[in-house]
Amino acid sequence: MVDITEILIDICSLPGPPGFEGPVAERAKELLEPLMDEVWIDVLGNVVGVRRCGKDSAEKLLFDAHIDEIGLIVTGSEEGFLRFAGLGGLDPRALPSSDVMLLTDPPIYGVIAALPPHVIKKEDADKAIKIEDMFIDIGLSDEEAKKAAPPGTPGVLAHGVRRMRDSGLCGKALDDRAGFASILCALDMLKGEELDVDLYVMASVQEEVGVRGAGPGAYAIDPARCVVVDVGFAKAPDTKPSETNETLGGGVIISRGPNMNRQFTEDIIATAVENDIKHQINVEPGGDSGTNARAIQVARCGVATALLSIPLRYMHGAHEYVLIEDIECTAKLLCECAKKK
Repeated sequence: MVDITEILIDICSLPGPPGFEGPVAERAKELLEPLMDEVWIDVLGNVVGVRRCGKDSAEKLLFDAHIDEIGLIVTGSEEGFLRFAGLGGLDPRALPSSDVMLLTDPPIYGVIAALPPHVIKKEDADKAIKIEDMFIDIGLSDEEAKKAAPPGTPGVLAHGVRRMRDSGLCGKALDDRAGFASILCALDMLKGEELDVDLYVMASVQEEVGVRGAGPGAYAIDPARCVVVDVGFAKAPDTKPSETNETLGGGVIISRGPNMNRQFTEDIIATAVENDIKHQINVEPGGDSGTNARAIQVARCGVATALLSIPLRYMHGAHEYVLIEDIECTAKLLCECAKKK
């Protein structure tokens, strides 16, 4: 069985903000190649692989997980301090004093400037600073900063992934490289298994800026069914029951709602029950689950789409948190879905 912890420490260390996923896409391709018959990178940067079953008129089943991460992009400089905007939904509360890696050659490291607490005005102490009021300090003069990191330079939060308790991992980009790791694990479980479907995998790009990679990627593949794997909100100390009931260690989250195909979803829930796979049910009442399911469901003439999520705390922060056991549950369910006749 693949080592999920080592895979995530590896791929989460690589930068891949939306539109600049190159390093992590190349690594994803390398990881998929031993497990698939063919792997390629399309014009948008999606990594696509196929494992053919060799049977005539076989149905195409797609597993998708996005590999981009929230990031930032330089928009200008003032006296050597860099202005920036978010690439994806950066949480401004988590940014002050965070380490940043700018994707120059070689990379430049900086810190998001923040006033020390003893000089902040009392009336501002409890307010979140807006991103447009933040700067990145890279320790250079204005002229040097403009040359080293001109407008358009992308960056990411410079945090790796580390082990927490026995099955816990904490760090950046677990949204959604944990999903990609679960697919790799499922593919490993399927070694030697005879399938009745041509199994496609897509490590998609630009999800964090409007699910831009998944739609064209699914259009090109033209699958009959797709399982999107992403992360879902897990209970934290400040969450309310009305916001989420899913928990770390509760197993894979299976979503019901109009963004998911009802019959396919119910079949997956039945599969989880039959195989004693730990799972929890989430309801997505709107037509947009906030995941690639939104784009894939309506690709071409429509795709029967299901959504699995890995419970995660502190989404879009600098230190997201998952449990390996939940990733393994997700992988097991994906494996059983692929084996279904």
